[in-house]
This record gives sequence, C-alpha cells and structure tokens, in this order.
Amino acid sequence: MLHRLRFLALLLTGCGPTAQPVVDSLQTWSLLESPNAAQWQQAGIPEEGKIQVENSELTLTAGLPMTGAKWIGWNADLPGTNYAVTFEAMRVEGDDIFGMVTFPVGSHDSHATFVIGGWGGTVTGISSINFKDANENQTRGEQRFENNRWYRVRIEVRPDDIRAWVDDRIVVNATIKGKQITLRPGFIDHCLPFGFATWNTAAKVRRVVVERLF
Repeated sequence: MLHRLRFLALLLTGCGPTAQPVVDSLQTWSLLESPNAAQWQQAGIPEEGKIQVENSELTLTAGLPMTGAKWIGWNADLPGTNYAVTFEAMRVEGDDIFGMVTFPVGSHDSHATFVIGGWGGTVTGISSINFKDANENQTRGEQRFENNRWYRVRIEVRPDDIRAWVDDRIVVNATIKGKQITLRPGFIDHCLPFGFATWNTAAKVRRVVVERLF
C-alpha cells in the first residue's frame, strides 16, 4: 500500500526519481553557470579590456576607458518585465563604475542601466529616465564603495516601477509609468541585450540570477 501511494504521488507531481523540477527552470536562470556561462561575449566597445568567465565568475579588466560583457542568451523565453536580477559585484582596481548592468525594461526592445559607483566612485542610479542619466534624475544616490569587497545587488523590474538594492539597502524606487526609458548615449548599447560594464576599473561579477516575478 505504501509503495502504491508513493507511485501515485510521483504521477501527480510529474517528478520521477530522475526528473528535474520544471517550475525552477521556468522561474530562474543562473547566467554564470553551465550551459549559460558559454553565452558571454565581449561587448565590442573600442579599446575595451578583456573579459573572462571562469569558475562561475565574470572578470572585466580595465578598458580605455570602458569594458563591456554581454550575455547573448536573453531571448523571448526570458521576461521583459516582472522579473528580478540579482548578482554580486566587486571593484578590483580603480575608483569608478564597477558593476554597471544593462537590462530589459518593459519589453525586449527597451533597456535601462543600473549604475553603481559612477561619477567619481559613489553615484548609484538608473540611466536613463526621460533622457536624464543616473547623475541627473530622481534615482541618483550616493554610497562609498571599497575595492576588493563583494556587494550584493538586486534589481526588480515591473510595468510601473524599477527598484534596486545594494546590500539589502534600497537605493532606487522609481515610478516609470508614462516615462521614457532609454540608454545613455555612448557605447553602453554594445552590452545589449543584457550585460555588465566598467569605467576605468577592473571588476568581477558572480552569482548572476534572473528570477521571474509573479
């Protein structure tokens, strides 16, 4: 009788002894784990430094002045809204941007960038809202960042707002309904459809996870 109950439970859940939980694969993507790790490429920014993915870490060496890495796996199966991106970033050398991430907002055709450590090393915020970058719009914040220390970042994208946290402290809480969301002019568009960039710094990124929100 106990054996029959176990068999019926496996049928109802759809999870046999070797099956993978389908719900996890639909809700989360780990972008620095195999096989997704193989889909990172140089962004192609002029005079950028080298990027490397090894041991589940993305390393960006300093460029002149910018280095970019893009993940080409972001297709229609991944969300354009109602999702979160979490990662950890470390500035290894330099004193400016070290964990700048570009991501879809609202659709796969619209993108924004979360800046961390910009404009001399302290500014956080979203570029761009109504054509104003992170240093000019209402998302601008300031925080001191130390080299060789990991910082946890979480970004949530919903139809009406973008929120971001650094080490569990909310640094962006912006309403975007009815506003123009665009990329800052320059080479950041080379990081599309999703990617990281640095400015006059060397950095590392790890534990990059995309999570669908419901």
